[in-house]
Amino acid sequence: MSKSKKVWIPACIALVAAIILVVCYYVYAPSKGEFHPRIPQGGNGGLPPGGGHPPERGDEGPLAGYFSTFGTIALFVGAASFSWLWFKKKRKSPSMLVRQSGKLFYSIHKLLGWATFILVAAHGIYFLFTKINDEHIYSGLAGFAILLALAGYGYFINKIRNKWMRTVHRTLGVLWVPVLWLHAGGSAFLATAATLAVGGLVYLLDKSANRARQTVQEQ
Repeated sequence: MSKSKKVWIPACIALVAAIILVVCYYVYAPSKGEFHPRIPQGGNGGLPPGGGHPPERGDEGPLAGYFSTFGTIALFVGAASFSWLWFKKKRKSPSMLVRQSGKLFYSIHKLLGWATFILVAAHGIYFLFTKINDEHIYSGLAGFAILLALAGYGYFINKIRNKWMRTVHRTLGVLWVPVLWLHAGGSAFLATAATLAVGGLVYLLDKSANRARQTVQEQ
């Protein structure tokens, strides 16, 4: 491996960790809280002998709704940050709207990225302590492993002169998406759809402006 390509190593480590955690999720999820499902005991539909209540999986706490919302917000903030990719090669677009929007997304890309990281960290830390037995902890940790690497490359992208840094950063961003689908479900699909819609709109605006310019030149 060439020296320049060694920059991929931390990303590969993060991806391997994420894959292991996703495998753990699939092993863990069917049992709803145990790696090996317990055989129900007693004669009361799986309740302990003598009745009572089934074992609790952990109290989420009174702030669970807020921290769950942090995770949802992080999806859309991250989607907005990712949307900069659509404008990256359109900075000289004949469409003024595309050019101006591109400048805006470029100026807030890093801010949105760090906001995503902070929101995900807050979301994850809370549920790691309050809902440790939930199977989604594994998919969440898998996503965070990739996000941590993504943030790291984003931080060093202008500090390390290496042609692969941006490629690794973009690749991690793309590979983060399916893990989010696994972890967050519908909200993640909606955030992805919104990002694709932005990309489609940029394409249409740029194409329309190019056609208009060609028409003017031909007259």
